[in-house]
Amino acid sequence: MIKWHWLPEALFLLLALALEGHRRWQADALSPPVFPPGHTFWSSERKLQARERTRELWYHGFNNYMDHAFPMDELTPLSCGGQGPDWANPRNIAHNDVAGNFSLTLVDVLDTFVILDDRDGFDTAVRNVINRVSFTSNVKPQVFETTIRVLGGLVSAHQFASRPNTTFHLPWYQGELLDLAYDLGSRLLPAFNTPTGLPYARVNLRHGVTKGETPETCTAGAGSLMLEFATLSRLTGDPRFEKVARKAFFALWNRKSDIGLVGNTINTLTGIWTGPEVTGIGAGIDSFYEYALKWYILSGETEFLDVWDDAYAAIMRYSRAVDGFWYRQINMRSGDAAFHTIDSLAAFWPGLQVLAGDVEAAIKLHLLYYNIWRKHAGLPEVYDTSVKLATSHQYPLRPEFVESTWYLYRATRDPFYLDVGERILFDITTRSRVLCGLSGIADLRTNKRDDRMESFALSETLKYLFLLFDEENALHSDDSNYVFTTEGHIILPIPEPAIAQPPKKKRPFSKHQCPSYDVLKHLSNDTANDILHPGIRARSDYDYARELVGQSASEMDQDAWSSGGWCAKPKVDIYAFDVVLSATGRAVPEDLSPSLLKISPTEGGYIVHNITGIRTHIVKRLDGRGFDIRKMGHYTIRPGNLVYINDSSLFGANEPKEPAPPEETANSRETEVTVNFFTEPSDMATRPPTNQGLFDGAPALSSLQMTANVFTGGFGTDLSSTAPPTTPFTHGQALPLYWEEGNTFGCDPFHASSIDGVVVVYRGECTFLEKLFNAKQAGAQGVVVISDSDKLVTPSANDLELSVTGNVDDVFIVVVGSSDGDRFVELTVQASEAGHGKTFIELVRTPVDEGDESPMPTPTETQTHKTPIQDRYLFLNGIPLTNTRLLV
Repeated sequence: MIKWHWLPEALFLLLALALEGHRRWQADALSPPVFPPGHTFWSSERKLQARERTRELWYHGFNNYMDHAFPMDELTPLSCGGQGPDWANPRNIAHNDVAGNFSLTLVDVLDTFVILDDRDGFDTAVRNVINRVSFTSNVKPQVFETTIRVLGGLVSAHQFASRPNTTFHLPWYQGELLDLAYDLGSRLLPAFNTPTGLPYARVNLRHGVTKGETPETCTAGAGSLMLEFATLSRLTGDPRFEKVARKAFFALWNRKSDIGLVGNTINTLTGIWTGPEVTGIGAGIDSFYEYALKWYILSGETEFLDVWDDAYAAIMRYSRAVDGFWYRQINMRSGDAAFHTIDSLAAFWPGLQVLAGDVEAAIKLHLLYYNIWRKHAGLPEVYDTSVKLATSHQYPLRPEFVESTWYLYRATRDPFYLDVGERILFDITTRSRVLCGLSGIADLRTNKRDDRMESFALSETLKYLFLLFDEENALHSDDSNYVFTTEGHIILPIPEPAIAQPPKKKRPFSKHQCPSYDVLKHLSNDTANDILHPGIRARSDYDYARELVGQSASEMDQDAWSSGGWCAKPKVDIYAFDVVLSATGRAVPEDLSPSLLKISPTEGGYIVHNITGIRTHIVKRLDGRGFDIRKMGHYTIRPGNLVYINDSSLFGANEPKEPAPPEETANSRETEVTVNFFTEPSDMATRPPTNQGLFDGAPALSSLQMTANVFTGGFGTDLSSTAPPTTPFTHGQALPLYWEEGNTFGCDPFHASSIDGVVVVYRGECTFLEKLFNAKQAGAQGVVVISDSDKLVTPSANDLELSVTGNVDDVFIVVVGSSDGDRFVELTVQASEAGHGKTFIELVRTPVDEGDESPMPTPTETQTHKTPIQDRYLFLNGIPLTNTRLLV
């Protein structure tokens, strides 16, 4: 049963402490409770204990590699030996793609010693590499794997070893690792000798590209080389490496489909995508997106940011499922769903989304992978979402899910992600630790082990897990633009390019959209612990993600449920769309080639004299401030560009005057009014109107209060100071505020039949009109909406929408900016601590001098006065297009 509460009591929802679900294979024995006995939170001591368990597990794997496998490439933990290339079977690409007889594991883990703060271990490892590693063997490894594991490991370790006055500087070091990297890079260059510039997938380190080598390669393999190759060029002064990597990257991007998607596999000789032309965010394409964003972060080259922006918008529009919790494999030409399987490699995507600033989207996909992990006590290679079953049951200790967990914890500091990390640590320790190291899992159903410890288990998986628990790690206080490669190697800020770059016209500076995490605030009935509880487990869609994979609720999950709880069904969140603009709002034919009389370049962007017929591509901003125009006609609008609207027909200047429709009449209302929030002291039953106290010098009462300017709606009661009072609220009566648990956004019918007051909801999930309609149906006199930004928000509705809801003139709606919303929440917290009762809202009407007969300003004058012209946006169906500026 849903319960109603007075504010501020309603502003506290008990944080659910959920026990992780367990899968069939001895799951209850495998999986520890999220909060072990004696622990109710993540203390510093608990984090240190988890960190040290991770450290011990890492050295268990590494020491066994050195004892049983070095100088071979990999440890075979079940047989307590080592392995390199499969000399007897050159076609065994599962081994030969990564094993090149170059001590792969040791090279791959070099910079992990930095993370572990083990200088002596770093010194010894560097000496071992210098003394034992060479690239002269007659082997044919994969260009991509060799680049990210070996070249990246050498370059990263060189940066740390050669930095004077730092902990890991080695005084004896003379650049030997960089010499090895240069040698290896030179041996990889023949792979790029193709008509397209796209590299062959494999190259012989002694002989180059061999006769009969397949011309097919994947997008990730050809397009994820910039970080390592360009860094090598910058460090050595040889421009060849950066040049070929850049050419390969754009050779792929320039072959994208009309809807902005690149395929998975391509012919390096012809540049033609190979069938079935399916794309997504997982295997074969994943790190292409990663390197677009990370190379921009490292280098500042905006061309790569442009690729990331466009690629991300296309993925979010076509690949993301409508609920936002998973990403489909789709046809690159049409965007139609091709398969409903997801792979373990795609678990990196939430981490990349965090890096880009889209934390909310990252949380959702991570929750899906988390529940797949719960179900299997590991992450299967392939999972079919349509039948809720894994179809490939291996888990070779891949790092992607751990990586995203670390990114999300650093962004949110939510202890939920520490719980996830503890679960991962427990499962890996229990399932993979053997006498001679760590083994991959060949079958998660039976725990059949694989006699192989992939190098990424140490270079990435346990590295990210260690960082998750190590709050004081030096890396966490490094504010430079370092990045992790796709193999988890740290690339520090690099020198300017050695090659002469053609002069480029710089765009105006654009502040990046990197919002801070908006902590969820929920309300608790626990009067003994009235505190705000943020957290992932408090999300209304937390159990939705569990149901998506068919994971049964654990006993602790069920214990956390409450009679006032609810499971929200996610709604469609549009990220990108196209629209053909029209000044009148009516459908018009598209102008396929708008002339310079309609739209033309100008300083700092573009100017539009006639919007009608121009196809416009619109993309959601990551900071929640609205949407941006990304394309108009054939012009691409980049970050820093502005679109100046100079079309007077938008305001009907050239049209015959007709009776103004309701939505235009609403524009004559004041967009802002002042309200007062106050609490009722425990010894106080009534309170005189605040107007008297504010303007007549009445003595202050012992209540807590705040005054705020709020935005008004274009429908509902007119709260303008010039409008005649028609309701108790506009007559000055203070009304009590309510919050319904389980209906945070007010998008569902309220369960109370008669609410004698005003409901408080958050912005989002449905329209403002729906919120007001639901409140009116429950008998409320108004709605207070707490916004997610401080920008001007004017709730509006068209004739059709108002005809459905009926007359709502007897109820009001106001929108509180996020800053004032935070103050309001704080006020209710203080009121609760002081033992106050209800919280009220009342309208503050400024006294008007009756002798002042000066004419009221027109709506246009009022708007111009309140908002400078450079901040006047074009709105589309109530959505602000924030990179537009109105000139009319």
